[in-house]
Amino acid sequence: MQDRSAARSAFLEGVLAQLPILLGVVPFGVIFGALARSAGIPPVEAQGFSILIFAGSAQFIAAGLVAEATPAAVVVLTILVVNLRHMLYSATMAPYFQSLPTRWKIALAWLLTDEAFAVGSLHYRRTQGPARHWFFLGTGLTLWGSWQVSTLVGIALGAWIPGSWMLDFALPLTFMALLIPALDGRPTQASALAAAAFSIALTGLPYRLGLLLAALLAVGVGVALEQIRPPGERTSG
Repeated sequence: MQDRSAARSAFLEGVLAQLPILLGVVPFGVIFGALARSAGIPPVEAQGFSILIFAGSAQFIAAGLVAEATPAAVVVLTILVVNLRHMLYSATMAPYFQSLPTRWKIALAWLLTDEAFAVGSLHYRRTQGPARHWFFLGTGLTLWGSWQVSTLVGIALGAWIPGSWMLDFALPLTFMALLIPALDGRPTQASALAAAAFSIALTGLPYRLGLLLAALLAVGVGVALEQIRPPGERTSG
């Protein structure tokens, strides 16, 4: 009974931790649904993006590239590179879940997104306990469910949403709120600044390749600075 109570409590805590972030995620999902339809993607396939891929930035990039009739190989390569950050997320979260059965690891890996990682990693830095995987399940499922609903709304109503509403500002602000507390060392701070600088400098490249290169270069900056730091100062993640 104690185990069930701890699991229920951790799950609900994960749900509640994700709710404020939905203020930025929901408008983002609505915009994706509308963008996918405007790019000529049929409704079922557009919803399938959110159900099966479940990666906001990758979905937006794919929809934009499809609208520009980009070669499929470039679309796939760009999405893969943009999502390489999930390997870093996975490496950071792995110590917390290494004792779990494989079925749990697969489920939690499916739910690993930017928002879930930000909430989960901050939570695990200050909280320990045997039911902590239930926290991540709660926060991940909350995000997944809201993403499906908001995508559906965008598909159904996107054409009637006034452009003057400018809903696309919501998610960048949310990410800024998540990012700032996580910039706890010079490598991460330098990587964030490099990503901003490179993305602006390379914005003119075709097929949004500037975003791809900016991500790679920023990760390289962070890794290089991490390697030259004295061993005692390196981050544990």
